Amino acid sequence: MKATFNHTRPVIRRIGFVTLLLAAEFLSLRTSIAGEIRITAAAKEGTSSLVWPARQVHLDFHTSQWIPEVGTRFSKVQFQQALKLGRVNSINLFAKCHHSWSYYPTTVGRQHRNLKFDLLGQQVEACHEIGVRCPFYFTVGWSAADAKDHPEWCVRKRDGSTATINLDENAAPGAHRPIVSWKFLCPSGAYRDLILRQTEELCRRYPVDGFWYDINNASPPCYCQTCRQGMSTEGCDPEDDAAVAAFNLRKWKGFFRAARTLIARYHPTATVFFNGTTTLSPSNLGGAMFADNTQQELEDLPTTWGGYDKLALRVKFFHNFHQPLVAMSGKFHTMWGEFGGFKHPDAIRYEAAAMIANGVACNFGDQLHPSGEMDLETYRNIGHSYAYVEQIEAYGLGGKPVSRLGVWITGSTPDDEGVSSMLQELHEDFVVVDPTNNLTILDTVILTGGPGLKPAQAGLLEAFVKRGGALLVLGESALNPERTDFLLDVGARYLGSANFQEDYLIVDPVLSAGLVASPFLNYEAALRIEPKPGVEVLARIREPYFNRTYAQYCSHQNTPYQLQDAAHAGAVQKGRVVFLPHRLGKLYNEHGARLHRDLFGNALHRIYRQPMVRTELPSAGRVTLLKQSEQHRYVAHLLYAPPLQRGRCQVIEDLPELKNVPVAVKVEENIKKAYLIPGHKQLFLRKLEGGVRVVVPAFQSHVAVVLEY
Repeated sequence: MKATFNHTRPVIRRIGFVTLLLAAEFLSLRTSIAGEIRITAAAKEGTSSLVWPARQVHLDFHTSQWIPEVGTRFSKVQFQQALKLGRVNSINLFAKCHHSWSYYPTTVGRQHRNLKFDLLGQQVEACHEIGVRCPFYFTVGWSAADAKDHPEWCVRKRDGSTATINLDENAAPGAHRPIVSWKFLCPSGAYRDLILRQTEELCRRYPVDGFWYDINNASPPCYCQTCRQGMSTEGCDPEDDAAVAAFNLRKWKGFFRAARTLIARYHPTATVFFNGTTTLSPSNLGGAMFADNTQQELEDLPTTWGGYDKLALRVKFFHNFHQPLVAMSGKFHTMWGEFGGFKHPDAIRYEAAAMIANGVACNFGDQLHPSGEMDLETYRNIGHSYAYVEQIEAYGLGGKPVSRLGVWITGSTPDDEGVSSMLQELHEDFVVVDPTNNLTILDTVILTGGPGLKPAQAGLLEAFVKRGGALLVLGESALNPERTDFLLDVGARYLGSANFQEDYLIVDPVLSAGLVASPFLNYEAALRIEPKPGVEVLARIREPYFNRTYAQYCSHQNTPYQLQDAAHAGAVQKGRVVFLPHRLGKLYNEHGARLHRDLFGNALHRIYRQPMVRTELPSAGRVTLLKQSEQHRYVAHLLYAPPLQRGRCQVIEDLPELKNVPVAVKVEENIKKAYLIPGHKQLFLRKLEGGVRVVVPAFQSHVAVVLEY
């Protein structure tokens, strides 16, 4: 059975009672067509297919009760003009905002007091008339009027105080209110009932394409009266942090399942997404939070929310679940809630190209003026980007990242993101390891440095090494949960944690390419290890004379190193296992020293020598390799647009042209043809042992090298 867009009225058609099931039940991504991606999902009732839009907008509309004449300048014609100008084929519309107001005639919630007509209904009609999909936005965790009128609905800390973000409840009325300042609400009891009743009202009233629920944060845990009663019923000790966290997670998951089941009853093929569930936190890695999403959407604003390297790691993790993926950025210079802020269209174009290069659909956030009039300059900027996306989307969507290098993430953000950044800057494309996989497709696995390895996982990795695989182990990632010994044979005995806050490293010649011969500083000291007999030592440690304290200190910063080597080693190698006891990912994430990136690269290249894609780019260049099996092709995407730090923002401005860029790809298939997208310019194929090499004559910002087999 198939459900496709009717381009005169693009509500996803119901054909039988087919629901999109959990993440683990999705089987495969299918072909990209006309800016959309077709997804096939296995379901107990049968098989369903829907067309997935590639050029999306998230239209914020958090509108205060103190704003007059809400929606008075809305025009269906002008709204449609903006969407056409922006080349948009899906847009998230607001049903209920963070101020608690609804934008349609609701009998369950509260319509904005200064809105005199059904704005949501008019927007839906405007979208469907021109073939644009329009899921409904609905706030959960932040809802100001609800929090004010029903303080019992708020998330409570253990001491009974209200959980807030950037909010001083005792501030004077005239004091400046910080940005992003709200009270958290708990999806339990009467508030949960309100959300579900209003969801049902929307399902009954409108042709629903999907729901986009916002602010679904399982942290902080809640100790409101309803939750305390629930804990008591379940026998959960409110003083047991782990038990409370588990109860809190069950509460959220129960809400997710109830909402999704309700929506499916009325609109079986409607999409459902709970924003806040796709962070790479330890509680999320097993799928607990995002299992009820029909697609995974990755909200990143690289200008102010962690930079341009953040997306790749999350994308590669979620590709393991074979669901539709959407990357979300913004048209803003800074972040959400910025009226009148504009990102340059070249930056939007680069970000969109990076999304397609990672095999995901694009979504850019906008914020509608309270008058209801769309800002056409915004949609000219977005349209500049999406005109380019139309040319390249078929060569990214539906593609699966492929590599022989796997990253085993731990949920420790500094370690995971630091390793990801180093790999991207070294142009070592990678995949994120699926722990349920037997790892047979990989040559080398990197453990990023954070703790959290479990005995069963260690067994999987040990078996991988016995079959000929290689490991690069960093920091604490081989320790057992008790921190008393290693779970993996890294060629050394664990002696304990560091004696000092910092230490220094002297690398041996086999690890020294591009590095200084002098002892160089590590801002966080390494674990202490003793090499086992016959294990090769690759680096030595120098410890400082003492920690910097008020009792003892030297100069402005850190204490200098002692003149003799420490008793513990700084790097060891046993066969195809290299162990670096420093948390290099965390060090690089927090301090950005090239010495640490080069040390990491040198260690990696001792064991990983057969990458699937090789190129030569400046460090700000990026390369991804996707496989599109149904089209019988690989696509290597090259990107180059160095971000510049200006104030609190990273800005994309300079787009220098790169010339004569070599790209070598080694794959099992016989590559027969190579060309560039956009443009279809043919490239000369030079055969290599096990692969091919081409040269890209020139490109600016982005180009895709298509390799057909």
